Amino acid sequence: MSETEFGFYLKQARERKGFSVNQLALESGISNAQISRIENGLRRAPKPETIRKLAEALHIPYEEMMEKAGHMPDERRQEIPPWATSKDKRDFKKMLEEDGEIMFDGIPINDVDKQRIMHVLTGFFWEAKQMNKRKKPNDPDGDKV
Repeated sequence: MSETEFGFYLKQARERKGFSVNQLALESGISNAQISRIENGLRRAPKPETIRKLAEALHIPYEEMMEKAGHMPDERRQEIPPWATSKDKRDFKKMLEEDGEIMFDGIPINDVDKQRIMHVLTGFFWEAKQMNKRKKPNDPDGDKV
């Protein structure tokens, strides 16, 4: 979803709730200028923490708004293995929310490349989690005692 599409989505959600930009700003703690820039497609999709505040203010599921912003596509959610506990899922969500700008040689990478990197990181995350579950806490080699 492009910046313009997410902005349109946010504007529709705000209007359905009956909020003005200023009311949403008060409810979410996000400046009215920032909300306006997002709605007008002048700012890229916001960071997960901003989305969380907007979702709570608009009473929209956080995951839905994250998907609309392009942070958590459906295929990534389906990659969560069946053995993952709620703590594992929280850890994964935290990893995704610590979403700083990804740069290469000081230049921000484009969204397509960022999605590729996140896909690879997702695989590594779940692989590491699964390996850690196989090891006993006092057994660094993972041998069963």
